[in-house]
Amino acid sequence: MLIFTKIYGQLEVDDKQLIHFPSGLYGFESLHDFALLDAHQEPFYILQSVEKVETAFILINPYVFRPDYVLEIPDNDLEEIGSPEQDDVLVFAIVTIPSEQREMSANLQGPVIINRQGRLGRQSISLNPVWETRHLIVREMAGKG
Repeated sequence: MLIFTKIYGQLEVDDKQLIHFPSGLYGFESLHDFALLDAHQEPFYILQSVEKVETAFILINPYVFRPDYVLEIPDNDLEEIGSPEQDDVLVFAIVTIPSEQREMSANLQGPVIINRQGRLGRQSISLNPVWETRHLIVREMAGKG
């Protein structure tokens, strides 16, 4: 499928990269179809709206910088994406990159979960109050978080 992206312009994507979010993402509830793309810089990914080219999110796997992260979300959130087996669940955090890149942060309170087999996604709210909306990635990767 050919899509238009905010970062890469026109791009050919495989159907396996297309993810449907029945409820959208928080603040973007009207957008339901996205493509999950590799970013040019590891360990980041891009979640690009297929419906609105201006809407794209940078994602990171939270286990990259917080190996102690535990996904604790309401059961009905997993049901919404087809109750996948644990091995079929992809977990991401939305990244915010300010002008001072060392201050980039990840939202661990609102993880994005994807059923990679069913290609369904949902943004959830962590049931664990330890996880906040702003975890400083660089600091936590350095072991200072």
